[in-house]
Amino acid sequence: MHDAVTSERLGIPAVAILTHRFVSAGDLMASALGAQGYRFAQIEHPISSASTVELEVRANAVLQAVAQILLRTD
Repeated sequence: MHDAVTSERLGIPAVAILTHRFVSAGDLMASALGAQGYRFAQIEHPISSASTVELEVRANAVLQAVAQILLRTD
């Protein structure tokens, strides 16, 4: 979250991707960074035990959300 918000402030489009379990932490961090309401993409938790195939499925599933956030087309 920190890197994405910092990049955006530098004019570099960025999207943070968080698992559902860390949504509230992401919201809190965005607020602490002065970026309340910062939009980020969400994937299923956990990722540490997910196989490469499962991670690829999750990544493909979140691509549309990432594109919408980057292009600001909501």
